[in-house]
Amino acid sequence: MSATAFSRTSPAPGARGSSRSSCHGTEPQDHRACGRSRRCRSSPVARKLPPVAPNRDEPQWRVWTAPAALVSGFILGQFAYLVVAVIGQGRHQSLNHPGPAVSIAGNVVYDLSFVAAALYFARLQGRVRAADFGYRRTALGLGAGGFVAGGAAYYVFSALYTLLLHLHSATKLPDQLGANRSTAALVAVAAFVCVIAPICEELFFRGFLFGTLRRLRITIARRSAGTWTAAILTGILFGAAHIGSEPVPQLVQLAFLGFVLCLIRWRTGSLYPCMALHSFNNSLALGVIQHWSPGATLALTTGSMLAIGVLTGPLSGFRARSCPT
Repeated sequence: MSATAFSRTSPAPGARGSSRSSCHGTEPQDHRACGRSRRCRSSPVARKLPPVAPNRDEPQWRVWTAPAALVSGFILGQFAYLVVAVIGQGRHQSLNHPGPAVSIAGNVVYDLSFVAAALYFARLQGRVRAADFGYRRTALGLGAGGFVAGGAAYYVFSALYTLLLHLHSATKLPDQLGANRSTAALVAVAAFVCVIAPICEELFFRGFLFGTLRRLRITIARRSAGTWTAAILTGILFGAAHIGSEPVPQLVQLAFLGFVLCLIRWRTGSLYPCMALHSFNNSLALGVIQHWSPGATLALTTGSMLAIGVLTGPLSGFRARSCPT
């Protein structure tokens, strides 16, 4: 029986006051004394609670757009890379063994294809806001703490993983892009690996994919596990995205890095610490592979982070977050 039906039933003359008092004097768990078979309006449990405000760090993107953007970005990226390769072939370059210019340009448009897919599916669901992708300024201590803690966790895991499996292989990407062909090619490879790739990959994986998959409503032991599930899935997909450019054993390390970057994005609410750590890791790896001095590697790392800040800084808001969501 509904509360509306209750209001239509009038008690006997003279009994209205006693009925009201008996109801208010009864515990909310038992309303049999007031003659009602269900909870009355005075019960605090029966009152309609105000809607919970949405988490501002959780974009209202539907979960299905995550796999849709992933597949669309892959298809578009393959097509864009093929177009670049065909153009390069017209300039006397082989499709199977393209020169540095074609290889680098092909990888740039490939990464940009995923960015385009993320922006497209986000736009389908409303206005695209940079803050939804994580372009927010965060408190310096919070951002630096996330960078240091995430980096420490990743490098400790990598050291133990490499030691246990006796790994000695290194990334093949710089050589695949032609970094050893010329100084100009090396500079272009450094710009792509240390600046462009961190921006594009963080926008898609931590900004869009993780932000979308966080809407998964999964509970474990009566506790929400949507964010952790999203971080694990995003990490696995991030590692899988490097198949072909990285040795197979290192894909596990990259998957763990992708997982850690998701946690940084979650706890800081910002994409900037993620891009910084991503760029730092790539710069360090490139410096080691090229046998550069610590000073040269530090210069590359610092310059790459500054370039990322200049390119993406205008997208951020002006209010820093001091605590995680």
